[in-house]
Amino acid sequence: MSSIRAVCVYCGSSAGTDPTFAEAAHALGKILGENRIGLVFGGGSVGLMGTLARAVLAHGGAVTGIIPEFLLKKEHMLPGAQEIIVARDMHERKRMMFDRADAFVALPGGIGTLEELVEQLTWAQLGRHRKPILLANIAGFWDPLLELIDHMNGLGFLHSFSHLHYLMTDKVEDILPALRSAAMRAAEPATGDADVLRRL
Repeated sequence: MSSIRAVCVYCGSSAGTDPTFAEAAHALGKILGENRIGLVFGGGSVGLMGTLARAVLAHGGAVTGIIPEFLLKKEHMLPGAQEIIVARDMHERKRMMFDRADAFVALPGGIGTLEELVEQLTWAQLGRHRKPILLANIAGFWDPLLELIDHMNGLGFLHSFSHLHYLMTDKVEDILPALRSAAMRAAEPATGDADVLRRL
């Protein structure tokens, strides 16, 4: 993988209390649409998810929404997406999102957003993939998580801390350049990486 064709974005099904979050979601959607980079997301039409996806569509981009059956009514499936996939459960949804994306971005969100992000960080730490993972630290939203990671490392719980690779930016306009740069680096095998890359 040396290019970014589709980005999976994890974000809240609520808008949050800070309008900066919705502004960031809209701005990221605009950037993805204008650059013809597909969006893979949770399929809902509400909250930051809806703001993001509608911005992608409004600016000429393609959207793939993947939503588990039990959330169809709660999160109100987004109309107008080029592809909507109804998954059996959360596990299938997350696997499908992983398979269709070249990179991952975490905007602000709740427990579900956190869980999806941490799962990708775990898989990367264990050498299961080298797709870029970026925390969009809008208004310092992810600061507490970063402090927790440092806390866990300081207490000796992150034995493979050197393999915990993630990107971070607090500016939406820096997200795509950072992902592209990381994808190019990931395409260059390092010593001992050949087996990992064959599994991707």
